[in-house]
Amino acid sequence: MLTLSPDIATPLVSQIVDGLRGLIAGQILKPGSKLPSIRAFAASHNVSVFTVVEAYDRLVAQGWLVSRAHAGFFVKRRDEGGGPAALAPEAPRFDARWYLKQIFENRNLPLKPGCGWLPHDWLFGDAVRRSMRQLSNDGPELDGYGLPFGHMALRMIIAESLGERQITVEASQVLLTHGSSQALDLVARCLLKPGDAVLVDDPGYPNLMFMLRFLGARPIGVPRTPVGYDLLALEALVAEHKPKAFFTQPRLQSPTCSVASVAHLHRLLQLAEQHDFVLVENDIYADMDVSSRSTLSSLDQLRRVVYVGSYSKTISPNLRVGYLLARPDLLAEFVQLKMIAGLTSSDIAERVVFGVITDGRWRKHLRSLRDRLGDAQRKVGRRLDSLGFELFHEPEAGMYLWARHPDLPDSAELSQAGTGEGIMLGPGQLFLVEPRPTGWLRFNVAFSQDERLWRFLEQRIQMGQSIEPGV
Repeated sequence: MLTLSPDIATPLVSQIVDGLRGLIAGQILKPGSKLPSIRAFAASHNVSVFTVVEAYDRLVAQGWLVSRAHAGFFVKRRDEGGGPAALAPEAPRFDARWYLKQIFENRNLPLKPGCGWLPHDWLFGDAVRRSMRQLSNDGPELDGYGLPFGHMALRMIIAESLGERQITVEASQVLLTHGSSQALDLVARCLLKPGDAVLVDDPGYPNLMFMLRFLGARPIGVPRTPVGYDLLALEALVAEHKPKAFFTQPRLQSPTCSVASVAHLHRLLQLAEQHDFVLVENDIYADMDVSSRSTLSSLDQLRRVVYVGSYSKTISPNLRVGYLLARPDLLAEFVQLKMIAGLTSSDIAERVVFGVITDGRWRKHLRSLRDRLGDAQRKVGRRLDSLGFELFHEPEAGMYLWARHPDLPDSAELSQAGTGEGIMLGPGQLFLVEPRPTGWLRFNVAFSQDERLWRFLEQRIQMGQSIEPGV
């Protein structure tokens, strides 16, 4: 039925989903026709039963197949579930709620240049499997909880590695969390109360903005520039709103991938001291940086800075292991809230991560990942430039490019068209503090090298150019 290639980067599950979708869309598989059984498909294509189960389940969820008890899987008829729209994925809503929910539900789209994670073969999967086998051999403790602060051995290795970044901490100052998202949530809930003004990068992190609004805080956008911040705007916003905190991502920021200069970091620390607010430094992309550079935490040594890190970007987003650093009085509040909200984080996941970062090939993996991202940055940047895109910044490292095209004025409309063709894009208005139509898009360079993406963009640009001004 299909030709699968186990040696290419695209996972077998995605190859099956893409292939069957193409056969259905091309009417080679007619509505109502029965697909081979899971075992028959697995045997004929030399793949595991579990691979076929996942692929069929995805196609059912996307509306291409229907499962009938004791009968099997069938191509969905247009009268099964709502007429012609039944074969098309639901068009997403472009707001923070969509980003939190729909982007993960649509993570199985064939092309994902707008997503926020790395392809599976860019991650350190071999080390994860070795660590899990070792943990299994050692006999993981299944009858209890982890420690409130998290697995001690991992906290010790984190403290040691941060010393290489000129951040001097003891293991007692490291709190492990359920990913960086929980770390940011703990900090926000401890520092803020309803009505408080809080500064955030603009454009910035949609999940954070939604979380702050959910807590009743007032996010105030600080404009990003290719070298950091619009300092004049920042100073005016601080004077006007008297914020309690500034949640910022100085290094390889999402979505712009810009890096704040040392001069901007110093000015930020001066303003925080002068106006008495906390700086929350989200440094989850640090391991992707090719340069050793100063951070807010290295300059301040956690007197007025809370530092957030994570292993989700470089090891596996599924492991959900992050951490935060703070001065002792704040850390005591964070750990108390962590226990109240969800008891301990996963000791098993933390032990797996410890095994990975103490693997002898961890540093080699990071060097390879940085080289690969740097090469992707250059290639994708050249392709965008050749199509007439304006780049906000031309980074040498990191996952993202922030770009816009004069003939594509509404990235939300473009993204909706892309979803219909199996392409997940990152529309710019998701990342704005005050959402509004914009042409900016976030491109994940690791997922932006498929020719189908470029054909789609070129076609949409040509369509935009064919529309007369004023029409």
